[in-house]
Amino acid sequence: MDAMPQTAHCKRLTMKEEDYLEAILNVSKEKGYAKTRDVADELGLSPPSVVEMFAKLDRKKLVVYRKYEGVTLTEAGKTFAEQINYRHDVLVGFLRLISVPEEIATKDACFMEHELNAETIQKIKQFVEYVSISKSAQIEMKRFTESCTYFFYWAPSNRMRENPDY
Repeated sequence: MDAMPQTAHCKRLTMKEEDYLEAILNVSKEKGYAKTRDVADELGLSPPSVVEMFAKLDRKKLVVYRKYEGVTLTEAGKTFAEQINYRHDVLVGFLRLISVPEEIATKDACFMEHELNAETIQKIKQFVEYVSISKSAQIEMKRFTESCTYFFYWAPSNRMRENPDY
């Protein structure tokens, strides 16, 4: 993973604004452009609510929005979007490392990416990278994964779920 993109200025964005910027970036990477319908589909929203946010982000100079043409990220918007995307990728990598299923890891990372301090994200990234290059850390992570499976099965609440007569 590359270093976290740095924002040129410290605008504070809402979680919703960050989600839109990240969605615009993702759609643009995939298609080369981002239309209202594409971003709406990415976020699971209706096109009218997406248009409203496009206008708001345009006023903040994070996107250039042209009705019927779609939206493009400004340099500032792209920097924010890349930073959010970076945080998301680091968190998904960490959650997958500790055996969180992909779908849950993705959803949880979407929440966490907005809340964690940049220094925390960097430490998580360093930890994931350390585990990826350290044989002893990989052995310990394998033990951890195996113990999670074992403890999950043997935890009383899980045994009761599987066998109501327990």
